[in-house]
Amino acid sequence: MIIGIPAEIHSGEKRVAASPDMVAKLVAAGFEVIVESGAGTGANFSDDMFRDAGAAVAKDAGGAWSTDLILKVRPPEFNKELDRHEIDLMSNGAHFISFVWPAQNEDLLKKFTAKKATVLAMDSIPRISRAQKLDALSSMANIAGYRAVLEASHYFGRFFSGQITAAGKVDPAKVMVIGAGVAGLAAIGTAKSLGAIVRAFDTRPEVKDQIQSMDAEFLELEFEEDGTGEGGYAKVMSKEFIEAEMALFARQASEVDVIITTALIPGKPAPKLITREMVESMRDGGVIVDLAAEQGGNCEATKPGKVVNRYGVNIVGYTDLPSRMAAQSSQLYATNIYNLIMEMCQQKDGDIVVDMEDVVIRGATVVNQGEISWPPPPIAVGAERKPSFGGQEIKPEVEEVKVPEVAAKPSEISRFFKSVWFPMILAGLALFGLGQVAPPSFMSHFTVFVLSCFIGYMVIWNVSPSLHTPLMSVTNAISSIIILGALTQISSEVNLIYILSGIAAFITSINIVGGFSVTQRMLQMFRG
Repeated sequence: MIIGIPAEIHSGEKRVAASPDMVAKLVAAGFEVIVESGAGTGANFSDDMFRDAGAAVAKDAGGAWSTDLILKVRPPEFNKELDRHEIDLMSNGAHFISFVWPAQNEDLLKKFTAKKATVLAMDSIPRISRAQKLDALSSMANIAGYRAVLEASHYFGRFFSGQITAAGKVDPAKVMVIGAGVAGLAAIGTAKSLGAIVRAFDTRPEVKDQIQSMDAEFLELEFEEDGTGEGGYAKVMSKEFIEAEMALFARQASEVDVIITTALIPGKPAPKLITREMVESMRDGGVIVDLAAEQGGNCEATKPGKVVNRYGVNIVGYTDLPSRMAAQSSQLYATNIYNLIMEMCQQKDGDIVVDMEDVVIRGATVVNQGEISWPPPPIAVGAERKPSFGGQEIKPEVEEVKVPEVAAKPSEISRFFKSVWFPMILAGLALFGLGQVAPPSFMSHFTVFVLSCFIGYMVIWNVSPSLHTPLMSVTNAISSIIILGALTQISSEVNLIYILSGIAAFITSINIVGGFSVTQRMLQMFRG
């Protein structure tokens, strides 16, 4: 089978559906690959790199489109230079893999049916565990979330992190991320790494732990409603929830410096979450990065593909954030496509089989041999590929053994051993036994040691986490009380003891000075 990789003609698109590394793997799997000349230029992949990987380079689009399997990033569109639609360049019965967005491109599906094509949409890959390595949406969303923070920092024009300088104190930027999917979590991680204070909101309660694990604040509504939709996406919420949500965003908009919105609901226009009044309430110099701009945007003032300034706030509506990191995006996307092809080419013989019994392949297939097969049937929870060998399903012979049901009731003794009293009694007996054999001086010292451990634990536990570093530096200095022991022995007549005492005094003095020095520098960061 011959694979064609044409250049992207969509305005501003720099990605390519293959990387030289992926081409080499496809050639090793028995495929022939033809790449249109200049297809990888935007991603810094030269024609020579593809040739070295084993691909042939076609002079024009026709050479790449007239193959058995075409790989693209963007859906096919009208080619003004050739005065023809890209689908018209396809051979009858060819296979096609790309982002297709079947819910928004009904006419495109009809064009594919006229060519008797088989089309697999990378945006329709089911979100199940086995398909994670094929999930191009997550790959691109991860890059978009990262890039969104970089764009925000560019237009913000100030530090994201807080700093103490000779010229004064700089407060850290406050960032609010709406939507904690893949893009949102990537934005949270990037903003935190730049030193910003990050707050995040999502309608799905299960992402709360993920947000907090990244040291961001989860903005929670006192409203009981689960926003988890089909496939892990968000769903449309009730009117009452939306009103409470909008009130929350209005309060936050007046406080934060940067807002990054990622809210999308599959098959529907992007919900409007940031009103013009919220934009007006933001501080001058604030930034809104709208990752949902291509679907209309989450902000009422968003202009898809443009950056506009409203009320002193820059609103970034770029629709090509992954393309702005074309080399990385192309590499990840190419890997997703390669994994999909390998799912259909188990024998690695240079040919693919579209198995409509496989839940992953069935979910991705939107047109099958000229017949529209989208939308796919719902996937049963826990659906996985059936084990097979040589195309035949393997049915393991397992003898069913019936085990009599016995109600296991824990005994009183087992409950006692699992209770908190058992270790306490053991510890008490151990201390009693130790007191019988140890000298009185040891027990007095041991009692002081236990009490000091308890007091130290309580002191540390009740201190705010933000003060742990200065507190640790103070205790580090105080712990260097060992210098007193060195000073008492430094006048020893034994040369070895004299030398060791001098070394100990020198080292612990460094520890003391350094501990208090770090403490003072750290505490300066918390003073207004």
